[in-house]
Amino acid sequence: MNLGLAIFLIILALVGGFAGGFFMSRKYMMNYFEENPPIDENMIRTMMLSMGQKPSERKIQQIMNQMKKSQRK
Repeated sequence: MNLGLAIFLIILALVGGFAGGFFMSRKYMMNYFEENPPIDENMIRTMMLSMGQKPSERKIQQIMNQMKKSQRK
């Protein structure tokens, strides 16, 4: 086998591995965050209390709906 061909195939395999790994890990993380959202209602309630606001259930639901809308885009 030619040395140049061997080097080309090694580089091609590395690029293919990086690209494949990137897209597979991206798909895994997208599915993970859909199933396990990083922020839930209790976290929003805690953040509002720490900012000195009294969290109403209506306000918490508004924030959750806004977050869901922004994730769909």
